Amino acid sequence: MLTQEKKQIDWKPIIKKFIAVLGEKGVVKRREELLTYECDGLTSYRQTPPVAVLPRTTEQVAEVVKICNQHSVPFIARGSGTGLSGGALPSEDSVLIVTSLMRQIIKIDLENQLAVVQPGVINSWVTQAVSGAGFYYAPDPSSQIICSIGGNIAENSGGVHCLKYGVTTNHVLGLKLVLPDGSIVDVGGQIHEMPGYDLTGVFVGSEGTLGIATEITLRILKSAESICVLLADFTSVEDAAATVSDIISAGIIPGGMEMMDNISINAVEDVVATNCYPRDATAILLVEIDGLEVEVAVNKQRISEICQKNGARNITTASDPETRLKLWKGRKAAFAAAGHLSPDYYVQDGVIPRTQLPYVLNEIEALSKKYGYPIANVFHAGDGNLHPLILFDNSVHGALEKVEELGGEILKLCVKVGGSISGEHGIGADKKCYMPDMFSDADLETMQWVRQVFNPQGLANPGKIFPTPRTCGEAAKASIQQFSGVERF
Repeated sequence: MLTQEKKQIDWKPIIKKFIAVLGEKGVVKRREELLTYECDGLTSYRQTPPVAVLPRTTEQVAEVVKICNQHSVPFIARGSGTGLSGGALPSEDSVLIVTSLMRQIIKIDLENQLAVVQPGVINSWVTQAVSGAGFYYAPDPSSQIICSIGGNIAENSGGVHCLKYGVTTNHVLGLKLVLPDGSIVDVGGQIHEMPGYDLTGVFVGSEGTLGIATEITLRILKSAESICVLLADFTSVEDAAATVSDIISAGIIPGGMEMMDNISINAVEDVVATNCYPRDATAILLVEIDGLEVEVAVNKQRISEICQKNGARNITTASDPETRLKLWKGRKAAFAAAGHLSPDYYVQDGVIPRTQLPYVLNEIEALSKKYGYPIANVFHAGDGNLHPLILFDNSVHGALEKVEELGGEILKLCVKVGGSISGEHGIGADKKCYMPDMFSDADLETMQWVRQVFNPQGLANPGKIFPTPRTCGEAAKASIQQFSGVERF
């Protein structure tokens, strides 16, 4: 089979143009400094980019993109680098546009309940900026103290409160975008419903393949009058899963509902020592309810009764902020705690119907035994968004390949029961070969039409989301060719 000859890029004149726009400090070109950007949170694959640029304004982003367009050079947007699907993985011929210095909160409008921010603003900063006035920003990924709004936009991130309040797209009113030809456009606005095509909805979750968001108008919410967190522990995963379905069936929509298995419970207690999670529990449920004081009081009682009916051993409740934070502390630290269980872990991100939780969790346990790798389960139980963490040692030859195969089996299982291969981590480079398991050829072709309208030269984050060719095996070979020199750890 003939292989297309790689185009050799003369980087000197391109870098010279970048420096003219950004200054010497805005262009990173020394290899030892570029190592900072060789991967995102999916650390198994690494590729050092030839150059990284750090713009501070929309106009600078536009000028950088125009230069890339003039020279037909691919570019990849990167925020804080906390993504878990390889969405910000560079290729050897791409420019990395790092938005971490674009961290201004441009405007706060409490009367209209919105905030305008640059993409480098950290997620938790938005709530910090408005909490004194009794407001907050709802999407709260576990990495919210380090992940950026730009990355949240790219991946359509969720968090523990997405059950009731939705994911990022439900809280974005408008966007200022730099398209792949360097033009600047505004989509959406400052009101909830705009006429015409929902281009804001198209862009959120597009993983950097349609352009770069440089200003984001976010919806902020009034803080609830009352908040209560319940922690219930169970002797079986099936009982905990049944409780999740029963709570929703009762017409109660908690602010968040999270489940952790025994491996996760002990991991977080070893690391953060909350002393709240019973180490002998097979599973725990964390349920947060919010709203009017009378509403919270009634739902607290109803949820407690449902938990008891399903065999909960103990139910702990907390209404004061300090104790609530303590109950949530372990869940927020679960991914970090897993790093203390084994030299490496590989996290997946699939979604299933809530009613399928007992079956799927049992199947994941069976796959764990089949492949010989422990799996810690900690996830958004309320909306069926699973985050199985496969524990392994990457120094063992062939372990990564086996673990990736196991992760793929879990994703296929999610699709089999009517779910999805991603809830909030995105597809990126990691899961693109599983897209045909979920979508037909016509589906994928239609998505490509959208991408080509915005990105006709394919310069914006190439090689992500879509498999080329179709099968996983062929896509893996194509990825190796495309990301030649990418190191696997």
